[in-house]
Amino acid sequence: MGPDKPIRLMLVDDHQMVRDGLKVFLSIYDDVDIVAEATDGKQAVDLCARVVPDVILMDILLPELDGPAATRRIRENFPQIQIIALSNFADEERVQSMIQAGAIGYLLKDVHADQLISAIRDAYKGQSTISSTAAQALVHASLHPFRPGESLTEKEDEVLGLLVKGKTNKEIGEELFLSPGTVRFHVSNILSKLGVSNRTEAVSFVLQHGLAKKP
Repeated sequence: MGPDKPIRLMLVDDHQMVRDGLKVFLSIYDDVDIVAEATDGKQAVDLCARVVPDVILMDILLPELDGPAATRRIRENFPQIQIIALSNFADEERVQSMIQAGAIGYLLKDVHADQLISAIRDAYKGQSTISSTAAQALVHASLHPFRPGESLTEKEDEVLGLLVKGKTNKEIGEELFLSPGTVRFHVSNILSKLGVSNRTEAVSFVLQHGLAKKP
């Protein structure tokens, strides 16, 4: 049974077909009202101030601001808004980055409609729903606790090295042959793993812990 009034839901995904599919999925439920759609993280953050949704379904790989960065910013400014990550992937890095950013749930895009609506209702009540695959990733992470710099992937290590050198995202992308969105994703993961909130703090962390590689 749903709440007394419809749950105000925002969809955040840069693919129109995904958003349209979600709307079809959810159209049969009277207790959900889709009040906004965003195609990138920045637009999602901006829309929150205008429509104040109750729950957001958030993709991870987004232009402008990626899912973790947008989630972190929304949760800082609108702690009453609950966010469910909805992704094609459930690897350890992506799951950790979204949960650490403040997402209350993590689901894969092949989720059944009844599971999705149940997760939305639970999020509205402040209850978490995490897919079994994502839960396994979190368990693995908990069994292998982070030590400074240890859990960075090889590519993240490369990106971090260029951050320390003062390179911009564009310059990092050109040097490593990565798209802007992929660079932003790696930077967001690095910040989450190091427990810092911006690039300056990341560089300071690297220098303090002696993680900078010698040329």
